[in-house]
Amino acid sequence: MEQLAQTIKESKKIVIKVGSNVLSDEHGAVNKSVMHNIVEQASALIEMGKQIIVVSSGAGICGVGAINKWSRRGDINYKQALCAIGQVELMMAYKEYFMDYGLHVAQILLTQDDFDDHHRTLNIRNALFTLIDEGVVPVINENDSVSVDEIKIGDNDTLAALATALWNADLMIVLSDIDGVFDKDPKAHQDAKLIELVENAEKLEATIAIGEKSTFGTGGIETKIGAAAKVNKFGIPMLLLNGSKTDIIRDYMDGNAKGTLFLGTINK
Repeated sequence: MEQLAQTIKESKKIVIKVGSNVLSDEHGAVNKSVMHNIVEQASALIEMGKQIIVVSSGAGICGVGAINKWSRRGDINYKQALCAIGQVELMMAYKEYFMDYGLHVAQILLTQDDFDDHHRTLNIRNALFTLIDEGVVPVINENDSVSVDEIKIGDNDTLAALATALWNADLMIVLSDIDGVFDKDPKAHQDAKLIELVENAEKLEATIAIGEKSTFGTGGIETKIGAAAKVNKFGIPMLLLNGSKTDIIRDYMDGNAKGTLFLGTINK
C-alpha cells in the first residue's frame, strides 16, 4: 500500500523503539550487526531532515554479554546489577555506531516517577528539545538498576509511548522480532494473516488472541497494542516492524516490506 509507505516520509519527529529480542542473537548475546543496521537507518532518517529519539531495551542482554554470568539468576538484585553493567555497554555501542555517521548520543534513564511529576516531566521535555536542536540523538531506557514495582514503568513499549506523547512526535516506530500483528498466533497457525492497518487499537486489544512474552523482553504483542492505543489517542500513529530484518525501515518506506500501522484517532 503506497499510502502506508508514505507514513515515515511524511513524519518529521520520530521515536524508534528497539526491543531486547531484536538486539540479541540466538545465543542471547548482543547482535552487533543488527544494532549497527538500526543505527544506520536512524542516521539516514536524520540525514533526510528528520528528528530521531531512540528508546532502547537491551541493558540486560548487554550485561550478560559483558560478564557472562548471572543470566539465570532470578533474584531482582542480580537483574538490577546486570542492567547496571549492561547499560554502560549498550550506550558504548550506540556511541560507537552513531559516531560512524558523525552523530553524538545522550543517555536518559527514566522511571514512572519522572512522568508523574510535573517538574520532572518539564525537565525531560527541555532536555529532549535541547539535545535534538543541537543534533544529538537521545537514547532513552528505563532506569532498571533502581526501578522497583512502585516506580517501574514495566516495559519499554509503554516507555516509548510515554516519550512519544511527551515529545509530541509525528510517528512511533516499534522494532520487534515479529513482522507485525496477525489475526491469530502465526507460530501456532500457518494460515495467520498479517494485519497491515489498524484503525482502532483499543478494539483490537480487546479481541485479538495474545501470545507469550519474549525471553529477554518484558512485553509481548499485548504491550505493543497497548502502546499503540496510548499514542493513537494523541493522533500519533505507531508502526510495528520486524527490526531483525536488515534495512526494514528503509524497505518499508520504499514499499518493499510490510508491518502493522496503527492510525492515530484524532487530527493533530
